[in-house]
Amino acid sequence: MTEIAFHFNAPDKLAYACRLLRKAVASGAKVVVTGDETSLQTLDTLLWTFSALEFLPHCRADSPLEQRMVSPIVLAAQIDGNEALPHHQVLLNLSDAVMPGYERFERTIEVVTLDEQDRQHARQRWKHYADRGYAITRHDLKLRENA
Repeated sequence: MTEIAFHFNAPDKLAYACRLLRKAVASGAKVVVTGDETSLQTLDTLLWTFSALEFLPHCRADSPLEQRMVSPIVLAAQIDGNEALPHHQVLLNLSDAVMPGYERFERTIEVVTLDEQDRQHARQRWKHYADRGYAITRHDLKLRENA
């Protein structure tokens, strides 16, 4: 069964996503990142520039299959049954809705900011997972920040 984790109180969703992705790549994980096209375009740029000394290898879901196979990070605006994703290890969902096909992944991570509308969407996603019997892990970034 897919492991579900919510990371709450992220001051900046995309900056936090960069840090999560850096950690995932360092540990050898393969990640598919979903979200709206604008967010993915911004994340694509950030992955080149967020750290002066690092580059996080990534590609878009519409890149050639060979590129998707070797890239530890794949950016996909949507996931549907017809999309040929090279791996199903970790799904990082940056969108407002539950991403269809999340159950094919070993782990799904949801990032939630301090914005009230984002929190409302997160509550709906949490309910969706809980109603289907998924155990949900909660990471409160504010508590971690104060520790």
